[in-house]
Amino acid sequence: MFAAHRLATRLRVRPQAASFHNTAPAFVQKGDAIPDLDVLVEGSPGNRVNLAKEIKGKGLIIGTPAAFSPACSSSHIPGYIAHPKLKEAGQVFVISVNDPFVTKAWGTTLDPAGKSGIRFLGDPTGKFSEALDVTFDSTAIFGNQRSKRYALVVEDGKVKEAYVEPDNTGVNVSAAGNVLG
Repeated sequence: MFAAHRLATRLRVRPQAASFHNTAPAFVQKGDAIPDLDVLVEGSPGNRVNLAKEIKGKGLIIGTPAAFSPACSSSHIPGYIAHPKLKEAGQVFVISVNDPFVTKAWGTTLDPAGKSGIRFLGDPTGKFSEALDVTFDSTAIFGNQRSKRYALVVEDGKVKEAYVEPDNTGVNVSAAGNVLG
């Protein structure tokens, strides 16, 4: 039934002039498996990362619309870097629909010494974000499809909790304080 719902949603005709915040709700939810895809990249195009295979035990996946965007850089990701319970989350990954060079530079800017342990991954084609069903049309702002802002608490390859911003880009539901406590 879940797959049929996703297909029906993807086939739905969406208005051409949709506003920045007008998209269908995200469908990644508790119990979903992490997509088994070799599309994420870390540091360079040749360094592929498959989160379905990479995350062992506990983990956290934080999705952002864009590296270096104001909310992502000033509050969303810094909130995680500074949070005292970050280490309890397990492996932590920040994903952005950007190339690996941009996400590497962004990670270095936000966490110069790499003390947080957060790994910054690019989703240059948006395929990982599409598989989670967390993309939205941001052509007016970023020129392409981007990822909603979200945080997924992962355990043993499955989503334990999903925190997806209802307006795609806000920093409320997916903020570190809400996710990590």
